[in-house]
Amino acid sequence: MGPGQFVVLFIVFGVIYTILKCVRIVPQKQAYIVERLGRYHCTLDAGLHLLLPIVDRVSYKHSLKEQAIDVPPQQCITRDNITVEVDGILYLQVMDPAKASYGIGNYLFATTQLAQTTMRSEMGKLELDKSFEERMMVNGAIVEAVDKASDPWGVKVTRYEIKNITPPQTIRDAMEKQMRAEREKRALIAESEGDRQAKINRAEGDKQEAIAKSEGEKMKRINEAAGRAQEILLVAEAQANGLRQVASAISSQGGIEAVNMQLAQAYLAEFGKLAKTNNTMIIPSDLANIAGVLKTATSVIKEVKA
Repeated sequence: MGPGQFVVLFIVFGVIYTILKCVRIVPQKQAYIVERLGRYHCTLDAGLHLLLPIVDRVSYKHSLKEQAIDVPPQQCITRDNITVEVDGILYLQVMDPAKASYGIGNYLFATTQLAQTTMRSEMGKLELDKSFEERMMVNGAIVEAVDKASDPWGVKVTRYEIKNITPPQTIRDAMEKQMRAEREKRALIAESEGDRQAKINRAEGDKQEAIAKSEGEKMKRINEAAGRAQEILLVAEAQANGLRQVASAISSQGGIEAVNMQLAQAYLAEFGKLAKTNNTMIIPSDLANIAGVLKTATSVIKEVKA
């Protein structure tokens, strides 16, 4: 290869290199900062762009996507003078690539440091117990403070999330004991409530059983009383009928004599029983009455035979 061919080949390669350096393809969701002769010239959006050789150059490249930045753990002192270790994650997005390039040297480092200082300030306003409950409030305060400070940098802070709040081991042990005691307390309360409800249920059951028994006993007595009343009523009615028949028989012809005869027979029968069951001789005190009875009975029998 001669010197002339070598020069031509060098020129061709130089032209190809220059063309490649002048052509820029910007990916989606990215922005390139172009400087011309050392000064800001323009911002290249997504697409194909041509630059002037030698005078133009791409100085900065920025991603326009939302970025998640891990905020390292740091020591914070709460309002009740307890040291806790807090870390989090910060979400931000570049809104103005030119400001992000020239407004601050490293916006990622700056926003991280600002988030940490704001975190220490906000945790110092809260007691330890409240710090676990007020996470959303702390997150909102950090977002507001960092977003306001990063506005000149062309950066928008979208949100901040606390990942962990870690107290010292001694505090964690004390909190564990407290939670264990609280759980045991709730368990005892639940057990006592269960026993109380069981006793109430048993008492209610005994009450209902006693009421049922008393109602049954009441109905039994009412039925027995009704049965006895019905029995007395029937007996009285039978006796009344018997008396009416006796009265009717007495009022008829020969009724008085029949009644006297019946009484005499009954008298003699009972007297005979007494004589059989006892060795002692029993003599009526009023023999005239006996004779009268026997006389009446004899006369009645004769009249019946006649």
